Amino acid sequence: MSKLSQKKCVPCEGEVDTLNPDQAQDMLKQLSKEWMLIDQCRMLARSFVFKDFKQALDFVNKIGEIAEAEGHHPDLTLGYGNVGVELTTHAIGGLSENDFILASKIDEIAK
Repeated sequence: MSKLSQKKCVPCEGEVDTLNPDQAQDMLKQLSKEWMLIDQCRMLARSFVFKDFKQALDFVNKIGEIAEAEGHHPDLTLGYGNVGVELTTHAIGGLSENDFILASKIDEIAK
């Protein structure tokens, strides 16, 4: 279990700064290698592959439970056997520690 997955997301209403690219790169090292920084380090994204739609849907539902518990919600895409996850902190227009905390928790359930 990573240190990030042990943390709790903190409500953000725009009063914090976005992570700069160096900070985002450092935090990325604490996640599974499949996560990518995109949109000039304003978003964190990863794809997951499953054997069928039901497994993918079950995974989406698990992510939903975590997101609700954390009060931080990813953008999800669901297809036959695949799930896409995009994380950003909309209130600040970029990445915050919350995005990496949630990504770490998603890594834990993907194992």
